[in-house]
Parts: sequence; C-alpha cells; structure tokens
Amino acid sequence: MTTQPAAVPRPAAPITIGGTPLDKRLVTAVHELAARVVTRLTERIPVYASLPAEQLRGDITAVVVRAIRSFAQVLRTGQPPTAAQLALTHRSAARRAQEHIPLDAVVGAYFLGAYECLDEVLAEAGPEDLADVLAAQKLLLRYLDAVTASVFAGYIAESQAALGERQSARQALLSALLDGGAARQAAERAGMRLPERYWVVSVAAAPHPDEHTPGVDPGIAAGRKLRRMRAELDRWAHGEALSALSPDGGVALVPAAPAHDTARDTTRDTAPAPGATPETTGVHGLTGAGSHAPAADSAADCAADFDRLAGLLRDMARACGAELTAAAVAAPPQDVAGAARLAARIRQVAESCGRGPGLYRLDDVLLEYQLTLPSPARDRLASLLRPLEGRADLLETLRTFLACGLDRRRTAERLHIHPNTVDYRLRRTSALTGLNAAHGPDLPRLQAALAAYGA
Repeated sequence: MTTQPAAVPRPAAPITIGGTPLDKRLVTAVHELAARVVTRLTERIPVYASLPAEQLRGDITAVVVRAIRSFAQVLRTGQPPTAAQLALTHRSAARRAQEHIPLDAVVGAYFLGAYECLDEVLAEAGPEDLADVLAAQKLLLRYLDAVTASVFAGYIAESQAALGERQSARQALLSALLDGGAARQAAERAGMRLPERYWVVSVAAAPHPDEHTPGVDPGIAAGRKLRRMRAELDRWAHGEALSALSPDGGVALVPAAPAHDTARDTTRDTAPAPGATPETTGVHGLTGAGSHAPAADSAADCAADFDRLAGLLRDMARACGAELTAAAVAAPPQDVAGAARLAARIRQVAESCGRGPGLYRLDDVLLEYQLTLPSPARDRLASLLRPLEGRADLLETLRTFLACGLDRRRTAERLHIHPNTVDYRLRRTSALTGLNAAHGPDLPRLQAALAAYGA
C-alpha cells in the first residue's frame, strides 16, 4: 500500500486593505509601530512607565517587535502562532514575573499592542473592505487567545517556582531559629531582616464545628480552618511572620514592636546560673537564656504589644471559626529556641488547669507553672486525680467546666454533649476524687491538681 503524503493546508486568501495585504503593512512598519506601542504602554499602563529607559528600548521593544511579526504571520496564514513563537512568549512572561510586573499589566500590554497595530493598518479601510476587516478582527481574537494562554502559563509557572523557593527559604529560617542555628545567614537567603524581638507563639486549635458535622469531609473542613488561620496571620503581620501550623495548631514567630531603650534590661550581659534552663529560671526563662528580654516583656510598651497580639489571636479564631488557646514569649532571635519550648509549656499548663481559649503569658499562670515543676508537692497534687486515670471523658469535662467558668451549659456546648451528661460526669469525678468542682474550697485544689497532673 502506498502512503499518501499529508495534506498541506492551503494558504488563506490575503487579507487586504486598499489592495495591500495587512501582513505586509505590519512588517514594513514594524519598528515604527513597535516604538509607538512602547510609548502607549508607558502612557496607559503605569508600571511600564516606571521601567528603566534602557529596558524599554531593549527587551520590551524586542518583545513588541516579535509580537507584531507573529501577528503578521497569523494574518498571512490564517493560523494561530506556532509553538516556537508561543515558547518565546512563555519565556518573556516568565521574565516579567521575575521583574515583579503584575500579570494584568503583562496581559494588558499584549491587548494594547494588538489593538494599536490593528487600528494602524485598518485606518484606511473603506466600505468595500468590510469582509477583510471582519476577517482581521477574527484572527486578532485567535491570536490573543493563544498568546494570553501562553503568557498565563509562563507567568504562573515562574511565580510558583519563585514562591516555592521563597517558602523553602522562609522555612529554613524558621528551622534555624527554632534549632538555635545560623539564623542571620538564613534570613539573608530568605531576603528577610531579623527583628529585634519575636513573639514566639505556641498555638492549639480546637476542631471547627464542621469537622464533626455528619456528611462533611473533616479533612476539607480542617484544611479550610488552617488556610484561614494562616491568611489572618499573614495579613496582620504583613507577611513577616514565620509559622509552622497544622489544623491542630503549631508555632508562629511574629515580629514584636521594637522596645524603647528605657525598657531594656541592664542585666543584658549577665550569664544565667549554672544548669539554669527556661523551665527553672522563672520569668528570666522567657528568652531561654536568662538575658535581656524579661525586662522588655514587663515594660509598658511590650504589654501594649502583647494586647495587640491577643487581638490577632481573636481575629484568627474568628476567621477560622475555631477556639484557639495560645501562649506567647518575647525573645530576641538568638533565644527563640528556648522561648518556643517555654511557650509550649505555658500553653500546656493553661490547658491542663482548665483555662479557656485565649493568649497567655507566664505571668498569667505563674502559680500553675510552678506547680508543674518537679517536687513532692506536685506528685501529691497529681495523685488527687489518679482515680480518674483511664477516664479521659471525666478529665476533659472537668477541664472544660473550669474553662467555661463553671457554666454547665457552655461546657455541654463545647463538648457537644447534653448538660445532663456534664452533671453526671462531674458527679462521678466528685465521687472518685472527693473533690467537688462546684464547691468553692475545693476549686483551687482541683485547679492545682490539674496543673500538676498534666505536668
């Protein structure tokens, strides 16, 4: 059998105005048209007016010339741009992404240039040229359809690659800070400037109601909650926060407002006692090294900044639709690692002793924190709740009851159970431990026992 050669598409009939093919008009005046288009770009798209003159005369003009020749070929053949031409458009769009020229400006430049060229070559069209004018406009749409798809693909691919690199660099910086590594070099690679201090925030996120709603995919609900937490954090911190968050919570480093010089600690260069740790140095453990942050943390300006941070946590909780419990410690970059351990411990203490959602500092749980440190008294306090071992439901109900201010209905709502179930569990707790959460004299001992039990 003889193989027939592939059919070659017949050339389209020339599109002419006044007897002259439009493609020839474009090619003949390509450089003059390109200069005019570049001028229009600077007049109508502000970002192009801010580019260096050298770039406008060089790369931008070359792109315009190439686009005009490509459009001329579409007019001549009736076919969309070739793969090779679109590959050049793809690379050009990627360069614009690298230069941080907005995508709408890049796409708008192609539309503006195409319309400018078409207006130029159709200026002398008369009634007898109507069919050719319509054909030219149809091919213009085909050209723009192909070109804009290539521009989007090139721009987005480059943007995603750059975003991935930035995210990797930011995560490397976060890891360096949390590990006590070379943070300054990591910050330079991430293109970030280390602040004077961070608020090191340990966050625990409760489930969103949708995560327990029948018929709703809990993974989707949890993912939406996480995205909203991150978005609110980024919005509030103007993208300068570093975080490692999951649907259950995590850690965030939020730049703190610079402290006034009067709030600086005069013991900045004082070394901690031998063997001291963030958990054993009291308030000086705020930085994990016993250095200068504690005095700044107690200063009025730092207190005001903490209030702003508490507002952020409320905004995050409102945005994600879930209760958030968190603890914050102020620390300079070199002390973030110890501060992160302390913040996590403060949050755990607040949760274990029945504190409600909100943001806490060490000052808020000083007594409870001290009760979690190793001592015979801690062990005796913890033993008060030993009868509840294996009864997670009773312990959770007790903590929630205390966190809700001894309000059984709020407790039931938070635990998604009936108020009568709350009453039953509290009675069982009282019967097993001999301590009644609703009895005033027993309340401090129960709170202390919960703190010690959770240590």
